[in-house]
Order: sequence, then C-alpha cells, then structure tokens
Amino acid sequence: MFSWLGRFAYVRRRLILIATALFVVLGGAWGTGVFGAMVTDGLEPPDAESKRAVDLLDDHFGHQAGDLDSVAVYTDPTGELRVDDPAFEQAVTAALERLPESEVLSWTSYWSPELTDEERAGYVSEDRSSTLIRLTLQGEDTTERLESFGEIEGLARADDGRLETYFSGGSTTVHHLQAQAAEGLATAQMISLPILLILLLITFRGLVAASIPVALGILAIIGSMMLLRCLAYVTDISIFAMEITMLLGLGLAIDYGLFMVTRFRNELDRHDGDVSAALVATMSTSGRTIAFSGMVVVIGLCGLLFFPQPISHSFGWAGITVVLFNILAALVVMPAALAALGPRINALSPRWLRRRRGAVTREDQAWAGLARSVTQRPMPWLAGGLLALAAATAPLLSLEPGLTNHRYLPEDNEAQVVPVILNEEFPDDHAGEVQFAIAITGPVEEQSLADYMRAVDGVDGAYDPVVHRADDEVTWVSVGYRGEVDVDHNEEMVREVRALDAPAGANEVLVGGEGTPAVSLDNNEATTDALPWALTFLGLSTLIVLIICFRSVLVPIKAVVVAFLSLGSSLGLIVWGFQEGGFQGLLDFYLVGTTDVWGLAVIITIAFGLVTDYEMFLVSRVYEEYRATGDNQRSIRVGLQSTGSVITRAGLLMVIVLAAMGFTATSLFVMTIGIGLTLAVVIDATVVRSIIVPAAMQLMGRANWWPGGRQGRPVDRPEVPDRAAGSDRSRA
Repeated sequence: MFSWLGRFAYVRRRLILIATALFVVLGGAWGTGVFGAMVTDGLEPPDAESKRAVDLLDDHFGHQAGDLDSVAVYTDPTGELRVDDPAFEQAVTAALERLPESEVLSWTSYWSPELTDEERAGYVSEDRSSTLIRLTLQGEDTTERLESFGEIEGLARADDGRLETYFSGGSTTVHHLQAQAAEGLATAQMISLPILLILLLITFRGLVAASIPVALGILAIIGSMMLLRCLAYVTDISIFAMEITMLLGLGLAIDYGLFMVTRFRNELDRHDGDVSAALVATMSTSGRTIAFSGMVVVIGLCGLLFFPQPISHSFGWAGITVVLFNILAALVVMPAALAALGPRINALSPRWLRRRRGAVTREDQAWAGLARSVTQRPMPWLAGGLLALAAATAPLLSLEPGLTNHRYLPEDNEAQVVPVILNEEFPDDHAGEVQFAIAITGPVEEQSLADYMRAVDGVDGAYDPVVHRADDEVTWVSVGYRGEVDVDHNEEMVREVRALDAPAGANEVLVGGEGTPAVSLDNNEATTDALPWALTFLGLSTLIVLIICFRSVLVPIKAVVVAFLSLGSSLGLIVWGFQEGGFQGLLDFYLVGTTDVWGLAVIITIAFGLVTDYEMFLVSRVYEEYRATGDNQRSIRVGLQSTGSVITRAGLLMVIVLAAMGFTATSLFVMTIGIGLTLAVVIDATVVRSIIVPAAMQLMGRANWWPGGRQGRPVDRPEVPDRAAGSDRSRA
C-alpha cells in the first residue's frame, strides 16, 4: 500500500500539488469561519447535578434583573475619597449611566434608592473608600453574556483618575481566562516561530527542506479548521480547541517532515538520484511508520471523548482532525512535493551547514557511547531509570483536586484583586457574596420549605439560605458559603446538603450554581470516574496497533507500560511544581494549592500519543537491524545510535513549541498544559527512550520479538533514517 502511494504521488505529483493549492485557498477562506461558530461554555458535564440545577432555573425563570453576573468595585487606593463625597458618587454613577441597555439588563449600587439601610451597608467597605456594583448582563447564555461584558468593560470604568475600577464574577472571570489564553498563545507563537525557523534551517541544513514541515503544518491546521466548522453545525466546539489545533498541527508536522525528508535524502543517495525509487522506498519505510504513529496519537486524543465535559470533546475533535490531516498531508501531499523537488530538496543550503558524506559527529559518538554502556550494564541503567521515574511520580500521591477559576489568573489581574478587596475590606455579608443555588421542583408546602431551609442553615459551611424566586412549580433557594470553591469543607457541605431529606411536595431537589463548590465537586467526580475507562481504552487500543506494527507481544506491552510510567512521572512533577509551588521560582503564578484534574486528563491523552510516537521510531530501527543480523545487543546499539540524533532533534523542536506555550502563558491552566506536555516529551527523550527502553530490550533478548522472531525474508516494516537531517551530503 505504502509503496503504491509513493508511485502514485510520483506519477500524479502535479495534480496533487494543484489540488492542494486550491484546497488551501478555498479551505482557508471557509475554514476561518469556525471562529464565529465557536462557543465559550461547555466546561461542566451536562448531566451533572450542578449543571442541571442551573439549566432548570434559567429555563424556568429566565435571566432577570438582579441576577449577579459581574461585580464592579470602585475604590480610592489612597483612602482619601469616600463614597459619601459627591465626587465619588458622580464618577461612579456617570460610568454606570453610560452602560447601554442592549448590553446591561440592570445594575444596583450603593446609591440605588430601592435599597434599605441594611442592604446599603453591604455595598460599601468598612473604611468607606470602596463600593461595589452588582451587574446583570444581557444574554440568554454564557456566550452572549460574555459578549455583553466585552462591550461594556471600558465604558464602566470611572473617569475620575483618583478611582480605580475592577471587575470580577463568573462572566468576568471567564472573559479574562479566555483573553489570557489567547494572549499567551499569540505570544508563544511570536516567540517560538522565529526560533523554530532557525532550528529548522540548522536541522534540515537547507532552506527548501526546512520549509516543508512549516507548509505541512499550515495545511493540517487549515484542514482541521474546515472539519471543525463542519462539526460546529452538529455539536458545540470550544474556542479553546484552537490551541490544540495549533499546538499539534505544527508540532507533528515538524516531526513527520523531519523523518520523511531525512529518509528521502538518504534514499536519493542510495538510488543514485532516482527520484521515483527513492520516494517508493521512503514511503514503504518512514511513510508506514508515520501512519502507525499517527494512529497512536489519534488513539490518545480519542481518550478525551470519554470525559463528559463538552470542552473535552472539543479538544478531542480538534486534535483528531489536525492529526488526521497531518497524516494525510505526510502520506500524499509531502511525497508529491518531494517528487517535484527531487535533488532540489538540498537547494539553498548555506555552506556553513553542509557536511561531508559519511561524516561522524560528536553527537553520533555520544549516542554510540551511551548505547554501549546501556547494553553492557542494562540492569543498573534500568533500575536507575525506573527509580528516577518513581521519585518523580511520588508527589502525585498528594494530589488535591481543584477547579480552574479566578485564582488561575495572574495575581494582579482584576478578577483576582476584587475577591481580595471584598474579603479584606467589606463586611462578611456584603452584596457581592458568593452563593450556590438549590432548585426545588413541585408544589412545596410553606412550612415544609421553612423546615428544609433551617436544615440547610444547620449544615456546617452553609449560611443564610433565602428564597430568591418561587412559584407553584419551582423554588429557587440561594445559600451563602465562605472560602474557595474547591476546598474540602465546601465540597463536603454540598454533599451534606444533597443528603438532606427533600421538603414535602418536592419532586426533585438539585444543588448547583455556576462557579460554586457543587461545580467543583461534580466536575472532579465526573473526570475521575471517566479516567479509568479512558486509560483502559488508550492502553488496549495502543497495544493492538503496536502488535500489528511490530508483530510482537512483549515489545508493545513494554511500550504501553513504560508510556504510563513516563506519564506518571510527568504528572508527579506537575503536582510538585504547580500545586506545591516547586516551579514558583521559575514561573510567575499564583499558588492555588489544588490541581485541576481535568487539565491532567488533557495532558495524559495528548502526551500518551507523543511519548509512544518517538518510541516507535526507535524500536522499528532496532527491529530492522535484528531482522538483518539476529544479534539483539548489536541491534539495540545500532538502533539507539542511528536514531538518537534525529529523534532528539524532533523532540527538541516539539519542546520549543510546548515550552513556549507554557513559559509565556499568564493563565495557570494554559501554563500547566504547556509545561506538563514539555515535561512528558523531555522525560521520554532522556530517561525513557535513551535508558529504560534499550535496557529493557537488552534484558528481554530474543523474547522481544516473540512470536515473530527473526525470519529470513525481510518484510515491509517501519523504520527511521540512519542519520540526522543534517546528513544531506553536500555535493560541493
């Protein structure tokens, strides 16, 4: 099949390239429309009790004046201007009166005439230098309310230079998280792309060759956007999914481009410049490997579909579509481009980057030395590698599940500033107090409802339950709480409230509310419940693919086990670095003290395919040598030495993309994803692929290839180039 693809690409190269050019133009024009079809919600499982409570109350009562969407705080940091001063009142009311009715449904301030004196006291700080405003935004859902906030954010800020204005609350926090994520991604791209271009030139030792993976990545991203726009007609696609598309689209294009171009160059030399023969040989080896490795990455991303959060499905489909287009581009478009270029693949190569034919670099010598040492003393190397992974995994035992909210923003972000001001300067029962909701359906008796609310008030951590709205069908009870949403005592409070007997006449009682402890509890439980199923699917599916690829049993089992060990060490370092603060000296973030377990699930599913991907190229080269010689030790040495440079460079380029995302992020969630994936690739490239895999294979000996063994006739199997991309062999 892959040989046929090579011949087809050579014969139909012009047709393929013309069709690709048309696809880029038309697909780019239509695919970019996906941005207008994306949504900003989908963070909660749709069947979770907290989500059902919110949906029930919204559907029944609608979004009405007085519902809290955002809190605005106006403050004089010097303390000289007080709310009683006419200048303070004038500046705040002037800002509020500018707000258009098309974006703001209502607002309530300290000076609103309908407030009682007791209620008014909840709108002013104890030193009277700050006041808060309750804003109700227009919009039927979170997406529309976010758009409304974006329109009024600048208008609502006070003109008086003495006053500072800050916003916080559900819609505001999501707005800032989105803005920070988009800003961080743009910054990462601006930093990483120039570095990547330079490294690509050095790695490929030629401008023409270096441009191929960039073009491949652009093509894959455009194709992914087209498919995502189609999917947007039948399901919600989160705007955050584009981060996955950009990340994997560019990263995998570099990997696949590096392996294909390097192999094609070698085959050109081996076939004395015969482009057709070189292309067929390239496709039957590296092409097949890319197909299988791409399947493994897709399997990992399919794991995201097991999690109930709609954003998980968005991430999964974004990754699956871009990887599929990467595979398609690598197996169809790139061969056509290589066929058209032929020996010109080495064009525009700077003289200082050229290398003589057969030159052995210090890098090659270093890999040869490591290979000799590992195969001569496999047990100490294996024990040391496993011990290092175990030590890195240990912090995972202290995992404290949490929820992404305002604390994941920079400490000086206004969504972080407002809670600090409210907690330190305002009374405990201030007007911006956070509350969770209880939705009670059915004709509840008045006395029974009163008894139920007294029981709720008796739960430790629940404060001042009040009926917010009610009719004959639904009763909405609002309950205050203290502290962060993901601390243990607040989640236990939710469990106790849910365990209370329902009031007489009630058909159903749902405890929820946006951004409340109920959301944290439900989201974490949904993620941890789905995780074993996702991991089982990843392990078994990958095992089947690797058995087919390598025609072996032990090697695939070892690959899956080592992949999970590698991921465990990455997650342990994430917990140590972000939850316990080990990375605070290196990165600037607010120490939350918990970890969003859904974020860990994203890292697991993406990283699983990436770490298994590189091992496939190493093991396939070992297998090729074993089939030729039957010498297990020699096969491992040759495999590690010959693939060390090219896979390390591919990993380095991938790390540049991932690390740029992590180090430039100002959102802790994006930072965790970027650094987590970086750690996974680094650990795989250093400890796993260089030490544990070859040491384990040396100890297993001939059993590695059971039941296939060493057969006499070579088979069409995956392999990688013998040398790094630099071995383009200058003909000068």
